[in-house]
Order: sequence, then structure tokens, then C-alpha cells
Amino acid sequence: MVNVFKLGYAEFCTKDIKALTNYYTEVMGFTLIEQADNGKSYISSGVDHHNIVVTPSDSSHLSKIGWQVGGELSLKEVGKQLKEHGIISELKTDSEPGISQLLELQEPGGTILNLYKKIETPSPGYKESGIVPNKLGHIAIGVKDAKKTVDFYKQVLGFWETDKIGDIATFLTCNSDHHTLNILQSKRPIMHHIAFELRSFEHQKDSSDKLAKNKIPVLWGPSRHTAGHNIASYHHDPDQHYIELFSDLDVYIPELDYMDPRPWHESLPQRPKVWEELSYWGTNFEQDLIEIVMKEEELTIR
Repeated sequence: MVNVFKLGYAEFCTKDIKALTNYYTEVMGFTLIEQADNGKSYISSGVDHHNIVVTPSDSSHLSKIGWQVGGELSLKEVGKQLKEHGIISELKTDSEPGISQLLELQEPGGTILNLYKKIETPSPGYKESGIVPNKLGHIAIGVKDAKKTVDFYKQVLGFWETDKIGDIATFLTCNSDHHTLNILQSKRPIMHHIAFELRSFEHQKDSSDKLAKNKIPVLWGPSRHTAGHNIASYHHDPDQHYIELFSDLDVYIPELDYMDPRPWHESLPQRPKVWEELSYWGTNFEQDLIEIVMKEEELTIR
């Protein structure tokens, strides 16, 4: 089994590279590491060479997801394992700044993945302006065959399933975070949202103030989710992608198959389960977040 252990980066194509780069560097408070000759911007949250890649295009969409791989298997051996599962991959050398070698493949849901062992760590550090999240936390994608895609991540890439919301969303993790990936049943491939971890509820409040100063409205929250129990709020980036800012996410202990206990858990210990509601606090808005992001105008993954 492949040993994925970290969500590394997300790559976005955009019709307005200046606006999206400015959003991540000035509003989110990340650092622009370099701009390639082809126009791509490589942006770091603080340690890795990049956690966000922005590339010019005639459409705006999630392009790729990068996952860091551990274990003793080389990428070539990982490619052989993928082939045994019917997944064709391509080993690339020096195709991206900061990553000397990566394995590129398309998973069953249609998302392009980059698997890599090492990434340069220029460690630009955390900036003092902007929201300045701790890290890229998770990505949620919608696919036509959720079960097939969930099985791929669990059986091939070694993810654990932590929770579900009804028959719509499955939460998966590759480490101790409650989830690093959400898989939703959808009529077509979409990106549901991308999420960044904040330090505390106080940081959550400050982030909303910073969004307001940049004339970016909060669309939902802050509220505590059921699955993961994280405090979450959502807004749009310049390309109308849904961005989640969260804190207080459950810590999953795979050896025990339950969440590190917290006073607000419904059960002690809190084991993976199926939730029916989105908000633990019962917070209601004009439209539920699931309804908002599953609309037909949601951006397609290419």
C-alpha cells in the first residue's frame, strides 16, 4: 500500500493570475516564492517551497492536488503498485520547482494527483500581515462515483475513513487530522472547497475582520461542524472558489479508531459515524452550505 501522509499543495488554473496571486499573498498572508517563465506563481504558507500553485489559463478551476508520500517505496515502485490497481502514472523529473521527482496520475474521480517524496523547504516563515493560516488543511471534491473514489484512497493510498454526512460526504485522512480529504457524491467532478487551518477561535474572529477590510463577505459561519467538530467559516476567493477557514479540528487516533476526546463530543470516545446535520450548534443560514456548493454553477475540476 502507498503511504501518503501529508496534503502538500493545490494547483489552480485561473483567468486572472494577478487577482488570485494577490489574494493568497495579501489577504491570506502567504509568501510568493517564485514566478516561473510560464507565468505560474508558487506560493508558500511558511515552510514548503509551495502549498498553492497558480497558473494562467482561459478558465478557472482546480488543476492538481499534491500529496507527500513516505515509507520505503521509491516513486518508481509506487508506480508499479498503482499499475496493479489499474492506475496508469507517469514519473516526471524536474517538472516543478522545488520537487525533483514526482509521480503524476489521475484517480478514479478524475482529479490529477502528484505524488512526491521530497519538496524543498526554503522556510520563508510566517508573514506578519494577512490572515496567515497555519497550513493547508484539506480539500473537498465531488465525483460521480463516490464509493469507487473513496475505495481508491483507502485501499491504494492508505487513507482512513473518519466520518460521513448522510450519503453525501465521506471524510478521509492520511494523518492525525480528522480529515485531509472530503469525497462528495456529485453529478459531475467539482471542487467543493479548499480549507486552511487557523490557530484558534480568536484567530477565526480576526480572519473575518481582515476579510471584511478586503470587502470579502463571510458566506457561512463561524459555526462548529459535526463531522470533525471544527469551527469553520466560508468565503469566496476572486475565482469564486469556496474557501474554508477552520480551527479546533478533531485529532484522529487510527490505532484506537476514535477521536482524541473533547468535552463537546457527543460520545466518549467519539468514533467514526454518520452525521445527519452540518452544524453541531444548529446554526441556520438562508441556505445550507451543502446546497450552496452543490449548485450547477460550481467550478468543474479539469
